[in-house]
Amino acid sequence: MVKTGNGFSDLAAGLLYLLPSLLLFGVFLFYPMIRTIYLSFFYTDPQGNPIAFIGLENFTYLLQSEAFLNSAKATGLFVLYTVPAGILLSLFLALIANLKLKGIGIFRTLFSSTMGMSVAASSIIWMFMYNPSIGVFNKLLNLIGFEGHQWLLDPNTALLSVALSTIWMNTGFAFLILLGGLQNIDEQLYESARISGAGSFYQLRRITLPMLSPTLFFITTVSLINAFQTFGQIDILTKGGPVQSTNVIVYSIYQDAFVNYNAGSASAQAVLLFFCILAVTVLQFRLGEKKVHYQ
Repeated sequence: MVKTGNGFSDLAAGLLYLLPSLLLFGVFLFYPMIRTIYLSFFYTDPQGNPIAFIGLENFTYLLQSEAFLNSAKATGLFVLYTVPAGILLSLFLALIANLKLKGIGIFRTLFSSTMGMSVAASSIIWMFMYNPSIGVFNKLLNLIGFEGHQWLLDPNTALLSVALSTIWMNTGFAFLILLGGLQNIDEQLYESARISGAGSFYQLRRITLPMLSPTLFFITTVSLINAFQTFGQIDILTKGGPVQSTNVIVYSIYQDAFVNYNAGSASAQAVLLFFCILAVTVLQFRLGEKKVHYQ
């Protein structure tokens, strides 16, 4: 047997290569995470410094707080509104853009264009669209004889309105990933299906969706995590209102930490949100990955 190298020197070389990543993750990910968990067990002063250890009191208070439960409900509804609809819309657009038609590149550019816009710019556009006086939605309602609506000021429509704008903002990324997945499917599978007389719907159900399942699984996981972490458009469009109807947990964390200066409660909410996202992600891997077809 020939000895290929010293184990210790190999380990040292590996750690040296990993050092830049470890430093970045340590400073910007692991330290803030550990600090957040630490602060969640303390009363804090307005500067965020711990002043008294209180154990799980921040958590028990949150779980009995009507405001936090409303935030959790708003977060759940927001995820429910945005993730399935966003994936279905992106898949529909990707299927259209995957057709071999003249000029289809123009539509591919249009469908993916939302990726190039910041959340702030997109939110301003949607703010004008929802404007009760000059917004396009109320103009359309007026054209067909209905009165205008306060889309962002009505608690019944505010969350749906923010969800609609979020679907539009996220469509570009999901569309590009799904289109890439579609273009990687072997064309011979479709030729064999056509020779056998299979219709378009059969090809979609038996070839496209199974072969695209790893990409769909990835998009679903990323979309779920992003939906739980949505902040920018809520801050610009509604600021958590009206009547807390769009006050999702991430926005509630921001308000507690930087408006109310209660870092202990904000940290406890962040910890609860982390475990919520972790549970959903694990569940997604346990249930969703069974239906993924890898080549």
